[in-house]
Amino acid sequence: MAIKIAVHGLGNIGRAVIDCLLASGDCQCLGVVRRASSLGTQPFALQGVPDYGSLEDLTAVGGKPDVMILCGPSRNVPADARMYLAKGINAVDSFDIHAEIPQLVADLDAAARAAEATCITAAGWDPGTDSVFRALFEAMTPTGTTFTNFGRGRSMGHSVAARSVAGVENACAITIPLGGGRHSRLVYVLPAAGASFEDIRQKIAADPYFSSDPLDVRQVGSREELDAVADTSHGVLMERIGASGSVANQRLQFDMRINNPALTAQVLVACARAATRLAPGCHTLIDVPPVALLPGDRMKNIARLV
Repeated sequence: MAIKIAVHGLGNIGRAVIDCLLASGDCQCLGVVRRASSLGTQPFALQGVPDYGSLEDLTAVGGKPDVMILCGPSRNVPADARMYLAKGINAVDSFDIHAEIPQLVADLDAAARAAEATCITAAGWDPGTDSVFRALFEAMTPTGTTFTNFGRGRSMGHSVAARSVAGVENACAITIPLGGGRHSRLVYVLPAAGASFEDIRQKIAADPYFSSDPLDVRQVGSREELDAVADTSHGVLMERIGASGSVANQRLQFDMRINNPALTAQVLVACARAATRLAPGCHTLIDVPPVALLPGDRMKNIARLV
């Protein structure tokens, strides 16, 4: 029986989640819940999937979803996840404010257990699948150092954070690796009419998303100029040098170059599948057995992969 999944939000990630759901063989996309004022817009992005102004409207037509995939900004995730969990609906999100994840897991774990539902949070590729590689690298070489180098590429979370600043009409944040796990942020901003670029620059610099890294904020004069730099490519190079027992100089490396929304969406769909197989509570990807992410029979996957 197909897993019944609904999508919350139709931004870059939401559109990519629809695409991944339609390509899956074991999931059914019931529809998208979005702002009532947006209903009927972006028909190409919806790919024939219906959109609704509320969960109640969606449920009245398609029934109660097994899982809700949250595709809104990270700062909206805590409230949105609690809302769906309270209704007994499993929830999956790609929350990416790293320092706040432990507290979010604790809060959502209590909410999920109270409703006998399951939540997988921070389920993108970083945090998310990169977290799994970091954990495996440490299991393989317990003593050592891991460097996670992102980019060069567009950060969805940082771009959303920049766009949320008062006076910003649109923005794109590029992550630039400096090596050794350090990064700088290059933010292109299209100010709204009458807005002060200097005020915008100061607000972005003070935002926790940006305040800990070297930052360069640049003004662009048109949407076309912004589109020229706002591609969705990204990537990561993860490196660890450590020891296995008393043997040092073990070198581990993971490298990928990706389309950011597409990969984030595919991980979210895999986690939606896993959420139907896990016990109630809140999990992160390092808590999830890899086989639970895969479609098909567990023993067949073991025979194929192990």
